[in-house]
Amino acid sequence: MSTALYRRYRPDTFADVIGQEHVTAPLVTALGKDAVSHAYLFSGPRGCGKTTSARILARCLNCAEGPTGTPCGHCESCRDLATGGPGSLDVIEIDAASHGGVDDARDLRERATFAPVRDRYKIFIIDEAHMVTAAGFNALLKIVEEPPEHIKFIFATTEPDKVIGTIRSRTHHYPFRLVPPEPLLDYLQRLCEQERVPVAHGVLPLVIRAGGGSVRDTLSVLDQLIAGSTEAGLDYDRAVALLGFTHSALLDDVVDAVAGLDGSTAFSVVDRVVQSGQDPRRFVEDLLERLRDLIIVKSVPDSPGSILRGVPDDQIRRMQAQAGKVGSAELSRAADITAQALTDMVGATSPRLHLELLMARLLLPHADQGTSSLAARLERLERRVDFVSGSGATPPAEDPTQTAAQPTSAAPPASETVPAPTSAPPS
Repeated sequence: MSTALYRRYRPDTFADVIGQEHVTAPLVTALGKDAVSHAYLFSGPRGCGKTTSARILARCLNCAEGPTGTPCGHCESCRDLATGGPGSLDVIEIDAASHGGVDDARDLRERATFAPVRDRYKIFIIDEAHMVTAAGFNALLKIVEEPPEHIKFIFATTEPDKVIGTIRSRTHHYPFRLVPPEPLLDYLQRLCEQERVPVAHGVLPLVIRAGGGSVRDTLSVLDQLIAGSTEAGLDYDRAVALLGFTHSALLDDVVDAVAGLDGSTAFSVVDRVVQSGQDPRRFVEDLLERLRDLIIVKSVPDSPGSILRGVPDDQIRRMQAQAGKVGSAELSRAADITAQALTDMVGATSPRLHLELLMARLLLPHADQGTSSLAARLERLERRVDFVSGSGATPPAEDPTQTAAQPTSAAPPASETVPAPTSAPPS
């Protein structure tokens, strides 16, 4: 049985923690100056490194060469607290979800009075600290306020507002954040190289979207894809089907249909989405994100890759071609309509009906009376009649029907002369 990726690749030093430099840099500086507080509060979304940083901080404090910002990794304390290590008797992790009452706080207070077994400090890491009851916090207040010299407290929580103010005011608060896509993408690429797993273009951005900025959630999704991959590596189609996202080919068809006012293609895409069992709301979310990408490509034509990090080059080229067929006002109007449709689909009893109505509104820019509809129609008219070069492009749906000319009166042959009308003689 293999170990999960987020456990195998858990960082052992602050330098390995990604996306939290605003927290790790001050902690390393404080450790270097030996200006460590007696209590810390780490808060932030799940899976962003709070408990991991608490363990690293304990490792830095109890290192034989410490306190130091870079633990040696060779002493007995560093080996015990490393990834996969047995743990240390002087670093106690407490899950407050099941140990948050008054009796647990009293037991912790009694254990804190004893000196460390081996290391420099006895460190209590209290995870899910917001689950501690108000009475439990009050029981801890005295020892958190004036602890012995050998005691350090580290509280980790996703809801810092639920930690009572008297405890928060006695800690150094470090807020963690979700990891941005760019460093997370680089991290995933390095990890796949270490695992020797080939990755198709466009798979890692889908993994990052599914993870939502949480490193642990992202690694869990990647671990699931790796477990179900073949010898060829991570395939794009399989990742799209497993994660529930919309295939880029369907989004391309929708954008081309809206640009050309092709109702047949648009409604066939709706039918394929419904027949494949895909969630219509997820399809609308993906369509809204594609429209956002097209707006960025339209606004930054020279280097859209600097904004759309992780998007494959071939997909950027396709979006550049699509953006050339649609104006900025049309894209803005389509994004507004799609966002409104996404809101209307919450709790809808017939998602397919809302999806078809969305396509109908996207294909009828003249149906609305607002300024966005007027701007979209003007842009479409400008593309049909190019005032500069004299050439324009007319969408197939707007092309008038070409019928055979049926003259009402036959033109006279060139060889025949038509007599000029004679004027009446003057009276």
